Amino acid sequence: MSSITSGSAPPQLEKKPVKFSNLLLGAGLNMFEVTTLGQPLEVVKTTMAANRGDNFAGALKRVWGRGGVLGYYQGLIPWAWIEASTKGAVLLFVASEAEYYAKSFGASDFVSGIGGGITGGVAQAYATMGFCTCMKTVEITRHKVAQAGVKPPGTFATFMDIYRKEGIKGINKGVNAVAIRQMTNWGSRFGLSRLAEQGIRDFTGKAEGQRLSNAEKILASALGGGLSAWNQPIEVIRVEMQSKTNDPNRPKNLTVGKTLRYIYSSNGMKGLYRGVTPRIGLGVWQTICMVGMGDIAKEAVEKLTGEAVTAKH
Repeated sequence: MSSITSGSAPPQLEKKPVKFSNLLLGAGLNMFEVTTLGQPLEVVKTTMAANRGDNFAGALKRVWGRGGVLGYYQGLIPWAWIEASTKGAVLLFVASEAEYYAKSFGASDFVSGIGGGITGGVAQAYATMGFCTCMKTVEITRHKVAQAGVKPPGTFATFMDIYRKEGIKGINKGVNAVAIRQMTNWGSRFGLSRLAEQGIRDFTGKAEGQRLSNAEKILASALGGGLSAWNQPIEVIRVEMQSKTNDPNRPKNLTVGKTLRYIYSSNGMKGLYRGVTPRIGLGVWQTICMVGMGDIAKEAVEKLTGEAVTAKH
């Protein structure tokens, strides 16, 4: 009787556990990224989206005028820190579950990667990012009140004032736009990064599963992150919905559709892509932090927790 070789059997799909060490690694890298160049790029991006007549240099000047160097870190504490320390855990847990189940139904790596990214991005928006992005935008745009000679309230006083007036809906204003941005952003980034990785493997002759170098991983992730900026109109819509600027021409009770029509009628297609340059820069910086700093952070987390980190970075 002929024996059946194990090499002919398809690889068994394994469900990878979500470890505390993986969550700690993601939170640590996100905190480093946002506290260094991440928040300044976020502030410039938001400023350009809220003031669509500004170019990149004009936005830099406007932010500097609001507080010098500290102007570039508006909204960092506590909102950007809360977002950075939690969004990675939500994305990693939900995306890994969704990707596993997609593969269990026979989906390819590309399709399951997109599915995991979309599901994880939506979970991020509704679990933690909605109120964080709203409050960051409020912090960045409310300083215009101070320019008119009125001392603005503190960040928590602003939060409580919005909550008292508008409830949960008020502090999560624009959350649907955040969800659309996150699902399209991570769906694109996961899928395009995997396509780029495969292209690099084909070009270099590396087999499937063979580890890419840091430079190759940065290139693949940067391509995925840069190309995923196609959805910048959603980001501009999100900023407009969350902005505290007073514009008599802006419609009341903004929805995603109303905001889209308002921005397009006021600034055209160019207005919908305002802020795309710092956003691409932000994606590249995030990639450098996650990949370039990943090995150093991984070693530190493994020493601290005693667990082997299995998350990709």
